[in-house]
Amino acid sequence: MQQRNIVLCIVFSIITCGIYALYWMIKVNDDINMLANREGASGGMVILFSIITCGIYGWYWLYQMGKAVETIHMRYNEPCGSAQILYLVLGLFGLSIVSMALMQDEVNNHVK
Repeated sequence: MQQRNIVLCIVFSIITCGIYALYWMIKVNDDINMLANREGASGGMVILFSIITCGIYGWYWLYQMGKAVETIHMRYNEPCGSAQILYLVLGLFGLSIVSMALMQDEVNNHVK
């Protein structure tokens, strides 16, 4: 796990026409699963399932990552919100990159 510069991740995702976003998605998935101490799908499987389902699995993944973020908050006795709803709504409106940035912010805040 490592901290990543969110602005650079967004810029690289735009410059590479989304290819870096796939790598970023894999890393964020694995980092959040590790922080939440949960056995979720690996980052590669998330990409594969999203391709197979034409993106529908991506919405499910956003919801699940929100639940994992809430688990992290409970683990560190931090206030909980409804990250799963926020991530899902952003994804439904085509703003998944904003959800990814919020997830990366959570990872950055909890990585030592």
